Amino acid sequence: MTILNNDPQAQTSAPAPAPQPPARKAAKLAWYKDAYLLASVLGVFLLDRLTKVIVVQALDLYESWPRDGFFRFTYGQNTGTAFGLFPNQTVALIFASFIAIGFLIYFYRTHAMPSRLLRLAIGLQLGGAFGNLFDRMMHRAVVDFIDVGPWPIFNLADSSIVVGIGLLVVAMFITTEPAEKKPAPAVIERLDSPAPAVEESR
Repeated sequence: MTILNNDPQAQTSAPAPAPQPPARKAAKLAWYKDAYLLASVLGVFLLDRLTKVIVVQALDLYESWPRDGFFRFTYGQNTGTAFGLFPNQTVALIFASFIAIGFLIYFYRTHAMPSRLLRLAIGLQLGGAFGNLFDRMMHRAVVDFIDVGPWPIFNLADSSIVVGIGLLVVAMFITTEPAEKKPAPAVIERLDSPAPAVEESR
């Protein structure tokens, strides 16, 4: 005798995937609690101050060591921006420095949790900005001492700012937001045809 099994419970369906919790946004970290950022800022600032003090004590104004060569240490004073641009603009440059520092802090805060490369870039720029701002406020001129060929004399703060800008550009290109993963739709398999016949022997 042949019995057809038409029980609807016999129809199988794939279990629906468990709902995934919504992705959490990265917690914002205050700049004054970011050890990586603070280490970059303080490291650049202290190294810049140390090198300037050594140059001022070891060399007379406009003296070079060695006297000749492509790379020298030359003690100079700069009343303009980096690399000697816009001389005798100390007051305007002090205000510009505060604006630049405020913008960098704002830029940092607008990112929930910047990558290490981005934090390093911001730290280098902040450290260099604070280093030159200190000189302008205390001495109304910035101490320069790195003399390379025909290039205008500069200092470590200038170099830090330039490197920080370069790293910032690189970080903006390689940092991408991860795409949100959407749960796969549930797939239900329905049997349109009756279940296979079950034979019972009597």
